[in-house]
Amino acid sequence: MIGVFDSGLGGLTALCELVKLLPGEDFVYFGDTGRVPYGSKSADTVIRYSTEIMRFLSGFGIDAALVACGTASSAALPTLRREFPIPVFGVIDAAAAAAAAATVTRRVGVIGTATTVRLGAFERGIKSLDPGISVTSVACPLFVHLVEDGFTDPDDPVTLAAAERYLSPLRGTGIDTLILGCTHYPIISSAIAKTLPGVRLISSSKAAAEKLAESYGTGTAHGARGTIRCFVSDTPEGFESAGQIFMGDIPLGHAEFVDISKY
Repeated sequence: MIGVFDSGLGGLTALCELVKLLPGEDFVYFGDTGRVPYGSKSADTVIRYSTEIMRFLSGFGIDAALVACGTASSAALPTLRREFPIPVFGVIDAAAAAAAAATVTRRVGVIGTATTVRLGAFERGIKSLDPGISVTSVACPLFVHLVEDGFTDPDDPVTLAAAERYLSPLRGTGIDTLILGCTHYPIISSAIAKTLPGVRLISSSKAAAEKLAESYGTGTAHGARGTIRCFVSDTPEGFESAGQIFMGDIPLGHAEFVDISKY
């Protein structure tokens, strides 16, 4: 069984990729919907939240975990790897490697939450692979709210306006590759692509899922699709319909409420 968590629903983009790659595996997902977003919170707070969630997921006997949140991966991954005796994957390293391999101009952009950008984990990951790559990072905090509130249509004027406001400064930097450093962002990748035509987009969700699947193996070989259990820290009402925006035709089912502060 694999555990996946995020500050809200964005991590479902990574879960969707994992289910495609490991269709026979069982998954447990936690969305911290009662405390979303993480991007404006301190690193210490994000570490505390992430540790509570990992304690909860560990109760299911998970064999590996994916921190499907750019902010939590930036702030909490070293702590989680020290404290929990299972492989814990984040969304930083795989996306950094994909971007470093993809760029021709050796100019890469990173977009993420304010905390993700401030901590600079994606930039460090890229420069550890190629110090000559120039990295420009931009915080796009409103994107999380737009996705969580359903402003996901490719032509939504609100989302397009936000993308233009945040991303237009990147046009003059010469970037040819952009890391979507928050797992919510692939849902509005069409709006991002319209704002930065010709720039290759790297989904941190997809890159992380591929890295975990490569390390984990081929999944449980019982022939049938594995199970998915979902938990949230706020009311689960509307989770199934909202979750399908992220999961496409993969059935998600209902979520269960859990008081995560008890962990």
